[in-house]
Amino acid sequence: MTDTQTYSSDVAFSPAVKAVQARKGSREAYARVEQHGGWRTEIDENLAAFLADTNSFYLATAAHDGQPYIQHRGGPKGFVKVLDKQTIAFADYSGNRQYITQGNLSENPKAHIFVMDYAHRRRVKVWGEARVVDDDPALLASLMPRGYRARPEQVILFKIAAWDTNCPQHIPQKLEAADVATALASRDARIAELEAELAKLKGEGAAAS
Repeated sequence: MTDTQTYSSDVAFSPAVKAVQARKGSREAYARVEQHGGWRTEIDENLAAFLADTNSFYLATAAHDGQPYIQHRGGPKGFVKVLDKQTIAFADYSGNRQYITQGNLSENPKAHIFVMDYAHRRRVKVWGEARVVDDDPALLASLMPRGYRARPEQVILFKIAAWDTNCPQHIPQKLEAADVATALASRDARIAELEAELAKLKGEGAAAS
């Protein structure tokens, strides 16, 4: 937390936000959350497991003048690494070379990570500061998923200030295509197995008669 913040959730609940909460009737409920310490500031086992299982998230940054930008980041499960209780990192792959995220972070380190798990209807919001590391090949190599076909260009380190979860309402349930394909293959194999057993039983019945 900064000197101007009393609670970890103040990273998002500015005076203007709290004023709207008071006007709309939710300030009292969030004040109780603040009295119990606000949002979590360290990575626990649940968040670590959630991040280890993700293959996609959105990274939000803003330019010095406040112009926001959201960039998708993806990779195989486990591409987001936990370095310590407040730091996560990932290899940043070469893409369309617009470098909007990197440019924004060069003048404004404040960033936000939004992770959505559609299959289980879960979402996690993470506030903090990020920086680009493009002069540490050993770190970059350690973060690169083995066998993944992408060209790593740099590392993004994200220092967590606070994180919170959301309720599942209004989240549509969507499943990974690979998981659906695996489930369908398993189903088809089981159907084939049952059909073979049925055919065998019919054959035995016919022979007996």
